[in-house]
Amino acid sequence: MTSKTITHFLALPASAKVALMVGGDAVFLPICMFLSVAMRLGSFELALDTALPLQLGIAWLAIPILAVAGLYRTVVRYIDLKVLLASSVALAAAVLIAYGVAFAFDFSVFPRSVLPSFWFVAFTYVVNSRFIVRSMLRRNLAGRRRVNSAIYGAGEAGVQLARAMQFSTEYRPVCFFDDARSLQRKSVSALPVHSPQDIREIAARYDIDEIVIAVPSATPTQKREMAERAGLTGLPVKILPALFDWVGGGSLANIRDLDVADLLGRDAVPPDPRLIRLNVTGKVVMVTGAGGSIGSELCRQVLAQKPSSIVLLDHSEFALYSIEQELKLQAVGTGIKVQARLGSVLNAELLDHILSTEGVQTVYHAAAYKHVPIVEENVQQGVQNNVFGSLQVAQACARAEVETCILISTDKAVRPTNAMGASKRVAELIFQGAALTSTRTRFAMVRFGNVLGSSGSVVPLFRQQIMNGGPITITHPDIIRYFMLIPEAAQLVIQAGAMATGGEVFVLDMGEPVRIADLARSMIRLSGLTERTDEHPEGDIEIKAVGLRPGEKLYEELLIGDDIIPSGHSRVMCARERHIEPSLLEKMLASLQAACVQNDRDGILRQLSNLVPEFRAANVVNAEMISRMQQQG
Repeated sequence: MTSKTITHFLALPASAKVALMVGGDAVFLPICMFLSVAMRLGSFELALDTALPLQLGIAWLAIPILAVAGLYRTVVRYIDLKVLLASSVALAAAVLIAYGVAFAFDFSVFPRSVLPSFWFVAFTYVVNSRFIVRSMLRRNLAGRRRVNSAIYGAGEAGVQLARAMQFSTEYRPVCFFDDARSLQRKSVSALPVHSPQDIREIAARYDIDEIVIAVPSATPTQKREMAERAGLTGLPVKILPALFDWVGGGSLANIRDLDVADLLGRDAVPPDPRLIRLNVTGKVVMVTGAGGSIGSELCRQVLAQKPSSIVLLDHSEFALYSIEQELKLQAVGTGIKVQARLGSVLNAELLDHILSTEGVQTVYHAAAYKHVPIVEENVQQGVQNNVFGSLQVAQACARAEVETCILISTDKAVRPTNAMGASKRVAELIFQGAALTSTRTRFAMVRFGNVLGSSGSVVPLFRQQIMNGGPITITHPDIIRYFMLIPEAAQLVIQAGAMATGGEVFVLDMGEPVRIADLARSMIRLSGLTERTDEHPEGDIEIKAVGLRPGEKLYEELLIGDDIIPSGHSRVMCARERHIEPSLLEKMLASLQAACVQNDRDGILRQLSNLVPEFRAANVVNAEMISRMQQQG
């Protein structure tokens, strides 16, 4: 069948396509019946002389029964085994009807044993004719070579994926890899299963183009191990994220590139049900900065714990609209009230109005400017939002006698080298001071590092740079950062807040720090590309160090001092840190406010240094860090 013929066939109306299929069956099913009679009688001549009208009638009887079974309603290029199973039952029904008629009227013009033979021959014809046409249509529609895919994981998800690929115009499954020795050297879903130890050799033997990890139940540690083995081939590595995604979507679109988030994520620690519900379930909860990366995930986690109402506050109209629409859709049928409030945390009257009229019981204060270079260039606005926005939130919560108010802080507040970090440390001091003076509201802070996928994260930037052919730009070859997945961070924030008695600085366990250069190399490798270096000039993507940005330091810290006490949660620490007496803090904040009103950059930085004595210039701190690293070899 030529491409032109197939294109013409696809352009026909549905009724014409059905007519062609019925017409084909009207011709070939009688031939199947004739062959069945000839096989039984052992002669084509005898078959021609044996009740041809009855042969035609029995064969054509199958057509309306196949129609009822849905064979003619199915698009041929998407036909599957379920439809063919229904067709086999329909043909069996036709044979049984013929048997019944034969017994009722005592037909003896040919042996009744012909009928089972007819079922077998007719079913063989129906299956092969549809699959041959389907294959021809798909080959024409694909217009290009299918991707040879190896599936890592021969379990239920891998088998479903292989079957879907077999029906696909894009993918061609060629083999499985699986760590289970009981499956190796065997065949699953008509595909051989190999040991991952032989992954390089097998990839070359089968001319594999990519490897798809299909083990949705794997822990992050297991995923890392699988990705490392698959990465030895130098091929692109993809992943089937979760079985429920696959079953729900039923589409190969669920396959996505393996992300660094899959590798940097840690083995999950289930949240403590009591802690995660304590400040949320049945309560009125407000999240400031609700449209941001952390704020929006906090909103999702809060909604999952069934508050009576959730109030979203953000100064970005689009961000607020986006999270409001998402949450309202999820809240349908739950009775949870989702309210969007547009405005700034600097607006004291707005905060008082929301807290009092809505009866807010728990506040998560995530609103902040957090991009170091931007705040460094706009110190006055950064300090106003981060410092005095936090002050307004704390004071409003105290006036409204909110039960709990939690500040979302950052590791950049620890011995800061930039205005953003210093402003967040001052926000912590404000909450520490509020905890000392408040008798009704519990104030606490939760401090953590970078979250993967947040706005401004290096991951989307590196991904875009790889798509553009490079180079990947990093600020320094030795720069190190802590990373955490957004959902884990949000869950831990809620649990830490539930443990607050007042004034605590909770510090999240961020795991092991990651060298940004190594992160970039992992992303290059996961894309099936190679790094271009002086030793390997033929590589695909170069990693280029462009110099530290203003205020940026080589590595972040999570604790100012060493005074740490257990919190009762394995991934949450509690730190005792310096605070400023509320009366003195009030005077120092007034001086900072005066410098902000005058937009006096030097004055603002000077007042920040007074409030945060450990605030030092980035170049001095980095020079000390480099010296220490050189001494350590």
